[in-house]
Amino acid sequence: MSSISTLVRETPPEDRKRFILQSFSDNYGDLIAKEPGAWRGKFRKMAETPFAFYRGSAPLFYADMARDEDPFLNERTSRVWIQGDLHAENFGTYMNGRGALVFDVNDYDESYVAPFTWDLKRFCASLALIGYQKALSDAEIREVVAEGARGYARQVARFAAGADKSFSLTLGNAEGPLLQVLWSARMLTRVALLDAETEIVNGDRRFKTTKSILAVDEVTRKKVEAAFAEYLGTIPARKRRTIANYEIKDIARRMGLGVGSAGLTIYSVLLEGETQALENDILISMKVARPAAPAKHVSDAAAAAYFVHEGHRTAISQRALQAASDPFLGYATLDGAGMYVTEVSPYVADLEWADINDLDDILATVALLGQCIAKIHCCSDDDSDQTLINYSIEEAINGVIDGRETEFVQYITDFGEQYAACVRSDHLLFVDAFRNRQIPGL
Repeated sequence: MSSISTLVRETPPEDRKRFILQSFSDNYGDLIAKEPGAWRGKFRKMAETPFAFYRGSAPLFYADMARDEDPFLNERTSRVWIQGDLHAENFGTYMNGRGALVFDVNDYDESYVAPFTWDLKRFCASLALIGYQKALSDAEIREVVAEGARGYARQVARFAAGADKSFSLTLGNAEGPLLQVLWSARMLTRVALLDAETEIVNGDRRFKTTKSILAVDEVTRKKVEAAFAEYLGTIPARKRRTIANYEIKDIARRMGLGVGSAGLTIYSVLLEGETQALENDILISMKVARPAAPAKHVSDAAAAAYFVHEGHRTAISQRALQAASDPFLGYATLDGAGMYVTEVSPYVADLEWADINDLDDILATVALLGQCIAKIHCCSDDDSDQTLINYSIEEAINGVIDGRETEFVQYITDFGEQYAACVRSDHLLFVDAFRNRQIPGL
């Protein structure tokens, strides 16, 4: 039985509630104070279901992981690039740097160097929560969680045996619900994205002014332009476009880009596209990057000293985790804060679980998701310039799983099932605290 699950269950409810609220205060206290209304909205969404609560409480998960025991960790497998918030809805499509639509892990805001099992445990506990929400039986939930862990272990073994690291899920090899997500992404267009965000003014595109898209003053514009100029130097040489692709046409401040961004400073930058045609302009997001949730619970002096700021950490982590990453990915500094810079892609379609209800479809899907997780752990971008990890990740991870796959799958499955039960209890404590105005700052 997983030690952390036992510890959580044996903790008196009021003590556990204080632990939950402390994790929010420690990680989000400044943002809650800045925009309490936005955070009330975020917490109301988290109150809807245990899975929604789990999605929004990564710091709590890592506070628990820091107290967990894990028989599959050693010096190397404790130092792997991880996505950091790997629940079952953080998967979707992107257009890779080679122009191919790929289904993969997304959202790298919490990425860091940490134990490889933290990604897999967070993922598998989320599968158990989804299974419970879909009213699967306990046996079916265990089968689903085990299939995710098994898909991961077997793909790591393939990489360790020399399998092609260019492996990815595309329109050519994806199946079932994941293929449908890719087809949905293919139907999206750049023009539709641009028309939603911009309008034609005097023959050229400019940002609309709405409740979520705000005009900036001249002082702010100059600051953003200076940060953008700095950012250009962080794009790897082989990924740089012609200078015309970096011509700024307009700048706006963004609000309401999702509950996860509540209280964060975000700017949108509109760039000239590859030609002067209005349909291929490019949208860039510059967002203040926050400390990664796992970082507080990792004792790694080399990692702590490696990054210039959190924007640098986010961009370098994404290149270390995503093969053929966004050619616009980079970082900058604005008003002393580290900014994470990336293209706002028009080809993004997220995995939605609402219509995946047949058990066979669920099993096939989670097996592929396990392979996606193995891929990000083992396959970096060709232009990844990280030097923190200088050994073969697939060999390190396969070294602790090889010959122990059954034990590994059972261990991860037990954890996922038991920690999901803890999350369901934590959700009730959280709702009680929120209803009774016990969350500091609200």
